[in-house]
Amino acid sequence: MTSTSVPEPTLTAVLADLAALEDPKARAVNERHGDDHGVNLTKLRALAKRLGPREDLARQLWKTGDSAAKLLAILLSRPKQYDRADLDTMLREARTPKVHDWLVGYLVKKNSNTEVLRLAWMNDPDPVVASAGWALTADRVTKRPDGLDLSTLLDTIDAEMKAAPDRLQWAMNTCLAQIGIAHPDLRARAIDIGERLEVLKDYPTPPHCTSPYAPIWINEIVRRQR
Repeated sequence: MTSTSVPEPTLTAVLADLAALEDPKARAVNERHGDDHGVNLTKLRALAKRLGPREDLARQLWKTGDSAAKLLAILLSRPKQYDRADLDTMLREARTPKVHDWLVGYLVKKNSNTEVLRLAWMNDPDPVVASAGWALTADRVTKRPDGLDLSTLLDTIDAEMKAAPDRLQWAMNTCLAQIGIAHPDLRARAIDIGERLEVLKDYPTPPHCTSPYAPIWINEIVRRQR
């Protein structure tokens, strides 16, 4: 018996699949968070699982510029298929929060160029790009802090976080909290910075969720770890 090969899905067919997943309610929720697509992410993941990793299709989807297509492209990608220049270009094209977060979390963090990109992005004049550098730094603070100058990071946060644009401010605040959580010797200083700057102090936090306000965040996670 001969096996029947499964035809390669075309870009047109996959875009039609994405269009069929469009949900006005999902779009309304996503738009409140700064995203511009109407696809339920659970259904998007199911589509990606059905398609499996597909490098060429992923690149085609990304080039469409559509946010849902970009999210699917990320799910269909392998981190190693992209070089440093690819990821830098993609980050600058990932202007919505979910695409930005998935790109950094699913591809950049698992790529061999992570550290080079982290250092380059930290000092980028574009605050959205810089926020990716800070997000990678926050991740390294918890996983591989050796070689990081944590005291200098705190100096920068203290001097710049209060006036930073929203997404950069959020990433710097995350780094501040992770330093306070993971490094007891710097915890008091991190809490002091958070208390003085009051960044995200009044952020609306749902019940049973931890506030992103760094002093509360640090103390709550440390309490749970005891």
